[in-house]
Amino acid sequence: MNKVILMGRLTKDPEVRYTQTNNTLVASFSLAVNRRFAAQGQERQADFINIVAWNKTGEFCSKYFKKGQQVAVIGRIQTRTWDDDQGTKHYVTEVVAEEAYFADSKRENGDSSSFENTFGTNLSENTEFQVNSSDDDLPF
Repeated sequence: MNKVILMGRLTKDPEVRYTQTNNTLVASFSLAVNRRFAAQGQERQADFINIVAWNKTGEFCSKYFKKGQQVAVIGRIQTRTWDDDQGTKHYVTEVVAEEAYFADSKRENGDSSSFENTFGTNLSENTEFQVNSSDDDLPF
């Protein structure tokens, strides 16, 4: 099984390009993913993982992900090789994103106004829920 789940911060805004053959959108970005443990007395280390997102997932990432945001990505590891003009073989290992999510808390994100325009509601407002104490309206 080839499944990867990562959570980290974007090192820069996603870069978008389109394939030459069928004009398919592909977004590329890198995540700084903290290692879980650090040796005593040492700083925590991070791995920088290259991510590729295609089609709708790539469109979502390119539109809403920004440098410094914490995001979660679910996908698979892919390796590929190619030869450059000088005949040198290059090897790349990357994660192909199948799902992508926001992982910042509201406090870390700071500005919820950008979500208000996108989704039509202000996420920073508290929503009140009403409890119906009558058993007459229960569906079971």
